[in-house]
Amino acid sequence: MENRINKNRLLRRFSDYVAIDSETYSERELGDQIVRDLQRLGVSVRTDTTDEAFLAAHPGSFPNIHGFLRGTAEGETILLSAHLDTVRPGKGKQAIVREDGTITSDGSTVLGADDVSGLTVILEAIQIVEESGLPHPDIEILITSAEESFCEGSEAFDFRLVHAKKAYVFDLNGAVGTAAVAAPSIVSFSVEIIGKASHAGFAPELGVNAVSIAADALAGLSAGRVNGQSSVNFGTISGGTADNIVPDRVVVTGEVRSFSHEEALRLVNEVFTRFEETAKTFGGTVQCRSREHIRAYHLDASEAVVQHFTKAATAAGLSSDLITTYGGSDANRLNEHGVPAIVVARAMEKSHKT
Repeated sequence: MENRINKNRLLRRFSDYVAIDSETYSERELGDQIVRDLQRLGVSVRTDTTDEAFLAAHPGSFPNIHGFLRGTAEGETILLSAHLDTVRPGKGKQAIVREDGTITSDGSTVLGADDVSGLTVILEAIQIVEESGLPHPDIEILITSAEESFCEGSEAFDFRLVHAKKAYVFDLNGAVGTAAVAAPSIVSFSVEIIGKASHAGFAPELGVNAVSIAADALAGLSAGRVNGQSSVNFGTISGGTADNIVPDRVVVTGEVRSFSHEEALRLVNEVFTRFEETAKTFGGTVQCRSREHIRAYHLDASEAVVQHFTKAATAAGLSSDLITTYGGSDANRLNEHGVPAIVVARAMEKSHKT
């Protein structure tokens, strides 16, 4: 395969895709281009794949793209996946090729290698097998929108369309040959603390201080890496109205990540219980909300999707490195829907930085 790669075409395609603005919820232009490029390569493409509520809520976004390329040889269908969107700041991106061969942004935006590099390698691979006549099984392609917002785009995808039993998601930092075989559940939460307002000078004893409730509750909770498989973070806190008013409302938000979905739910419940008990002690109340974004998965090295990857790495002269990651991706969604999937690295680093 390596001697068939057209490096100039690869770099040109990467640079062209980088130059298209595609921040989360604004992927339409890049989506249109990817559909055209897949169709030119003989891939059957459909975009009637995505829940209408998501598209209505985000009119600048693009439907998830599902492609199919008929195989020329026996073998199980494989699925290749990447996503359209980039994090901010992502407007006016350009790819700068340095003298040492690395590619960076100009420093004012992200480069967008996450996930333009994934899009580029999938398109290049399809073009290689088509123009060289390499035998291959059926290939499915899944290109998603709004991956950076907790895989919101793939949440709206109709997974009944997928036939593959192994999938490769090109969306991981690190050296080529690296793949993530485990990733966590991610559950976000918010706690609204309701106290009672009162004048802080004339009648502080008549108030119930929501800030005090929040402080006391947080003091009794662990944050950071709370055990070998889980992390808890309190990310924002807001509330109060004025320096001379006892604050009657504070909102605390955060997230839990765990390689055990049950543990993630237990930790969120622990947070809620602590806030509820503390608020009751002070004479206040709380309203707790949580959202499960993605579910944890772990694939054993004996799984076919993993063995297929390590065999391919060896054939390319690479040593395979199987890792766990604390980041989520569309692989979480695929595994949740019964499609064994791993996340494959493409030599990108610091992909959310400028």
